[in-house]
Parts: sequence; structure tokens; C-alpha cells
Amino acid sequence: MIKIKSSEITSKAEYLSRRDFLKTAGIVTAGAALLAACGTDEVPAAPPTQSLPTDQKTAPLSEELTPEDSVLNYNNYYEFTTDKERVAGLAKDFKSSPWTVEVSGLVNNPKTYGIEDFLGSFTIEERIYRMRCVEAWSMVIPWNGFTLASLLNEVEPTSDAKFVRFETLADPDQMPGLVNKLYPWPYQEGLRLDEAMNDLTILSTGLYGETLANQNGAPIRLVVPWKYGFKSIKSIIKIELTAEQPSNFWQDIAPNEYGFYANVNPAVDHPRWSQATERRIGELKRRETLYLNGYADEVAHLYEGLDPNKLY
Repeated sequence: MIKIKSSEITSKAEYLSRRDFLKTAGIVTAGAALLAACGTDEVPAAPPTQSLPTDQKTAPLSEELTPEDSVLNYNNYYEFTTDKERVAGLAKDFKSSPWTVEVSGLVNNPKTYGIEDFLGSFTIEERIYRMRCVEAWSMVIPWNGFTLASLLNEVEPTSDAKFVRFETLADPDQMPGLVNKLYPWPYQEGLRLDEAMNDLTILSTGLYGETLANQNGAPIRLVVPWKYGFKSIKSIIKIELTAEQPSNFWQDIAPNEYGFYANVNPAVDHPRWSQATERRIGELKRRETLYLNGYADEVAHLYEGLDPNKLY
């Protein structure tokens, strides 16, 4: 089983030089001309990407990175639209600066951060992670960001804190998708505190060595690589430590289909499709889905004693 270790990370200086390497190597290339809807196999092949040298510190996988063009132009972001291929166009004028994130709740040091505080106060690293959508497609993305644990340690959760709740901006003047009143805006998500403190969990401020694009959740989003992608909430404005398990957007909409944990588990089908395989964007053939998205060595201990068939 191919895995990405949490130790296989890059310093800020190294990831900036890596960006130049990626472009020189031709990895940052144009993506597929057209990507089909999630879960279908009829998708034209993307131009081939080049694998990084096996001795490159930042290339722990033999898997290829998803072309940057695909990462930028195939997005789920319902605040703008449900059409993945229109998100980038609708989000191009989104104002992600100035920006603040309020961290509150059961903490000793509540604080409101500006995005410049995040960039100046926390160690920015590159993390190459698989991203698996509940719709059964996947990518491999080089994120730039910092561990959520480093932020939480700074605000000092109290002994009563057991969960972390996240909230997305809901601005109808900028986000046309908010006209859909069937959805429980604002988008919100949650993690158990121990999940949030795991070293794999990051707050991302960029990808492919560039500032995070609007359609990918600028200026700051959550990335939890062993969970389905909808847990990785975008454009965060609030982080709250709570004693009670918070609700989340998709669980509120369809509790028969989505639970709190959203852990990748090929043995548990979505009620409307199998999760046993996935379609990597840019590939024609499907591949087997990895338990916990291939990160079991790092996170399976978090769920000891719990039924893995119910952690979806």
C-alpha cells in the first residue's frame, strides 16, 4: 500500500524552490480539456504528468500529481454553484482580502487572526496528499499550509473542549449559490479534538506553491486527507472549540447518507453508489479505494474500539 508519511514535508524555502522545479519538469501542465461528472468513467485522458524523481524529498509517492489545471478547474464549492466546471469563473472576483478568522469557544486565549498572522506566525510546509471525494473521484495535490494543531496550541483548548467547529463565509453579494435556500447556510463542519490535533490535519493557504485560488477555498481552508473531501471546509471565518459534537452541512441535509466522521472506507458504500473504487482525475481506469485514504498507519488509532463501518 502506498502511503504519504506526515514526516515527508517541506520547509517554506524548499517548497518555493520546488514550485520552480515542478514548472521546469513540466508537471504544472494543462489538464484535461473536459472532465465528466463525478462517478462516471467516460472522461478523456489528461495530458500525461511527469513523476518526480524517487530521491526527491518532496515526492514520497510513485503516484503522479494531479495537473494543476485540473485542481484549479474541477471544484465542489456550492456557495458559488453545483457545477464543478463553473466554480472558477464565478469565483474569480471573490474578495479574500482583508480576511479574519475568529477562534473562540472553550479556549484560554481566544483570538481573531488576520491571514497575514497565519502566514507570519506559523511554519508553512508543503504536504502532498491524496484527496478523495465522496462522489468517488480523487486527486493528488501539493498543498501549502500549517498544522491545525499549531493554531490550537496557541489558543489553548480547555479541558472541556472535545470538538472543533468550523464555519465558512456566507456572503450573498459574492456567492451566487447562496440563493439556493434548500441548503442550511452557512456551511459548517466539525472534527473531534484529537482528529484536529493530528499532525496530518492542516490549514491550507496555497497549493502548487501558489496562493490558494478562490475556487479552492481562499484564503484559508481545512485539509483532512483521510476523510472525504467535503470535510475540508473552505474560506473559513470561524473556528470554535466546543464540548458537544457540532452538526455539519451534509449531515444536516441528508443524515441517511452522511455522518459526522466521513472517514474514507471502501467497505461502506454510499446509499447510491459503491465506494470500493475511485476515478483519479486524469485517468480512464478506476482504482481501488484505500482504507482511510491510505493514511491508516497515521490515524487508525484514533478510532480504536469504534465500529469502522459506522465512521462515515
